Amino acid sequence: MTSVIQDLQKYAIELVQSGLVVGAGGNLSMRDGEYMYISPSGYDLKEIADEEWVKVHIESGEIEGDLRPSSEVLMHLTCFRDNHEIQAVLHAHPTYSVGVSSAGQNIPPLFPDFPAMVKKVGYIDYVIPTTHELAEKVSELVLDHDVMIMRNHGVLTVGKTMKEAYFFMQLTEESAKVFTISTIFGGPRILTDEECLALRNLSSEKYRSKLLRE
Repeated sequence: MTSVIQDLQKYAIELVQSGLVVGAGGNLSMRDGEYMYISPSGYDLKEIADEEWVKVHIESGEIEGDLRPSSEVLMHLTCFRDNHEIQAVLHAHPTYSVGVSSAGQNIPPLFPDFPAMVKKVGYIDYVIPTTHELAEKVSELVLDHDVMIMRNHGVLTVGKTMKEAYFFMQLTEESAKVFTISTIFGGPRILTDEECLALRNLSSEKYRSKLLRE
């Protein structure tokens, strides 16, 4: 089993166990040279066998084997085609992130890890999933955003490793959860731009970011 498949298997299970997806929801992929491996359509992520990850040629979109790739294959291909630094793409339906964004709210920086580790968050108004239109909206953001939040749909994160993409997903959902709780208790105190910049410049945070990419 290649390291790519090992990473995909590991984080597919993590997604399910952490509650970031339910049922056959969510999808993930990794680059492997000119190809990507992506979760098959209709599968519960925790039940995908090693040989069931679907191999797709990134430039042509040609699919190898008999299994169909995730219905969001266009979105994944767009990420790899438009940003050659990306090695991993992760799409999930985290409850609080979907709830906050579907209410028309943005997820603000409320605690140090989120602004320190996530450079930029983009938002996409509702577009029908699996379509070329959604892939085009993702294309507009993927060059300079770690996290793309699709209102009434889910969250898309990208990274130089799957570990990094997964960490971005966790931080986004935790931030949405903190925002929801703070709103109940009178409203959040949002970190300022200056405070966020200071956090990003901490040597400890730069070191943690480096570890996620190794």
